[in-house]
Amino acid sequence: MASIAADFSLISSCVIPKRSLFCALVSPQRVGFKSNLSTLVTKSLLQEEVKGFKEKEGLVFDVVKENELRENGFMGMRKTKLVCTVGPACCSYEELEKLALGGMNVARLNMCHNTREWHQDVIRKIKKLNQEKGFCVSVMIDTEGSQIHVADHGAPSSVKAEEGSIWFFTKEKFDGSRPFTVQASYEGFDEGVEEGDELVVDGGMATFEVIEKIGNGLRCKCTDPGLLLPRAKLSFWRNGKLVDKHHELPTLSAKDWSDIEFGISEGVDFIAVSFVKDAASIKHLKNHLITKNELVKVLAKIESLESLKKLDEIVEASDGIMVARGDLGVEIPLEQVPTVQKEIIDLCRRLNKPVIIASQLLESMIEYPTPTRAEVADVSEAVRQCADALMLSGESAMGSYGQKAISVLRMTSTRMELWNREVSPQRILPQLGESLPDQIAEQICNCAGQMANKLAVDAIFVYTRNGQMATLLSRNRPNAPIFAFTNENSTRMALNLQWGVVPIAFDLSDDMDANISKTTDLMKARGVMNKGDAILVVSVGIPTPSVHQSLQVKIIE
Repeated sequence: MASIAADFSLISSCVIPKRSLFCALVSPQRVGFKSNLSTLVTKSLLQEEVKGFKEKEGLVFDVVKENELRENGFMGMRKTKLVCTVGPACCSYEELEKLALGGMNVARLNMCHNTREWHQDVIRKIKKLNQEKGFCVSVMIDTEGSQIHVADHGAPSSVKAEEGSIWFFTKEKFDGSRPFTVQASYEGFDEGVEEGDELVVDGGMATFEVIEKIGNGLRCKCTDPGLLLPRAKLSFWRNGKLVDKHHELPTLSAKDWSDIEFGISEGVDFIAVSFVKDAASIKHLKNHLITKNELVKVLAKIESLESLKKLDEIVEASDGIMVARGDLGVEIPLEQVPTVQKEIIDLCRRLNKPVIIASQLLESMIEYPTPTRAEVADVSEAVRQCADALMLSGESAMGSYGQKAISVLRMTSTRMELWNREVSPQRILPQLGESLPDQIAEQICNCAGQMANKLAVDAIFVYTRNGQMATLLSRNRPNAPIFAFTNENSTRMALNLQWGVVPIAFDLSDDMDANISKTTDLMKARGVMNKGDAILVVSVGIPTPSVHQSLQVKIIE
C-alpha cells in the first residue's frame, strides 16, 4: 500500500505543462495486491443495481451553484455547506426560496416543534422548489429524543422569570394558564433531585434553585432571570456537576419512531438522532431502514457527556455527525467545548463522515440584523477547521433576519476558505494514514487530493453511483471544487453535506470515456468551463479486466 502512495507522490510533484495529458491507472496486478482485495475492488460501481433517478440527457445542476461558478470561477466556489432550520419565520414558499437562493444546502426540520401537517407542508414546498426552480436542497428531520423539557408553561410564547420569583415545576398535566407553573415533559423529571440543586433552563437562559420538593413537583426560586421558551430544555446541577437524568430514557421514543416513519414516507434525505448514548440506537435505525430498502442517511447528534464517552463507536456507526454545542455545553465545562469540537471534526474526517457544527453560531441575529464579531470569529474557526457544514437554528427558524444570517455564513465561509488558500496554496492537512476498510480507494483519493493541489488544477470530476469516491475526495479537502456526477438521486442529495462537493445529476453509462467526454462537452456548452481549464478526473469501474480506478489530468480543448 505504501508503494502506491510513493508512486503517486513522485508523479504529483512534477509540473505538467498546460497542454499535456496525464493518466495513471491502478490495478491489482500492477501493485501486487492479494486476491481478496482484488475481488473487493472488481465490484465496479458501474455494475451496481440502478434504482430510481432517471433524467433526460444532460446535466441537472443546482441553479445557485451554477450561477456561483459563472460569477466566481472554480476557485471562488464555497466549499462549506449550509444547513438552515425551518420554523415559523421561514416556512412559506417565498421565504424558503430566498434561503435556497442564499445558499441553503440542507433544510432541517425539528420534530420537537409544530404539527405533522406543518412538517409535511414544508417538505413538499422544498421538493417543489427543487423541481420547479432548479435547486438541490436536501431535507433533514431531527428527532425529539430523550430529554426533559418544558411541555407547557401556560403561555403561547416565552415567559419571563424574574430574579427572586418562586416557580413550581411539575409533571402533572394541566389545562389553561397557571401563573408561575411549568409542566415538565418527563414523568420522572424530579427523581434524584435534591434541595439546593440548580435547575438550568436551555443551558443558562434562566436558572433556579430547588428550595423544596412537594408531591409531584419542585418549588424553585429564580436566581438568574431569563426567558422560558416553549419546549426549553431542563437540566439539573449539583456542586458544579450535571445530575444525570438520561440513563433511563430511550434514545428513540415511540414518538421518534412515528416521526421517522413519517419522514420516510415523505422522502427525507437525512434523519438526525438526538441524545445518542451509544452506537446501538444508530445501528438499530440503519438496520430498520435497510429492511425497508430506504437510502436515508442517519446522523448522530453529539450533545451529551455519554455520547463523548463512546464517540468513536458512534461516529463509525453513523453516516455523519452533528455537534450540538448548545446542549453539549451544558454537560461539559464551557472551556472544553472548542477542543471537543476540533477533536470531533478531526475524527469525522479520519473516518470519512461529514460533520455539522451547530448551535449558537449567530445567536444574536435572532434579534439583531448584525452579528457580533465574536460570532463571526467562531464561524471562521469552524471553517478553518474544515467542518463540512454550518447550521443555523433559531436564527432562521424564528429570527427576523434569517436571510441576513445565511448571508453572513456564506460570506464568512467563502472568505475564510480563500484566506486558507492564499496563506498556503498547497496546504496539506494532517496525514490520514490507512483508516478505512477500502484501502485502495482511500489511497487513490488521498493521492488525488495531493495531486490536485500540487498541480493547481481548476476542478476535480468524479463519476459515482453510491458517492463513496466523492466523499473520499472531500475528506482530503482539496483546493479545487469536486464535481460529482451521479444518476442516483439519493446519492446526489446525500452529497449535499460533503465539503467541497457539487453533486450533479447525469445519466451515467458503462463507457467511462464517453461519460468524461459528454460531461466536459455539456459543461462547456453551459458556459461554466473554458478552453485551457485543467481538470483531474477520478473514474471508477473502467470495464477492462485489470484496471479499476484511474486518475487523469485533462486539459479542456
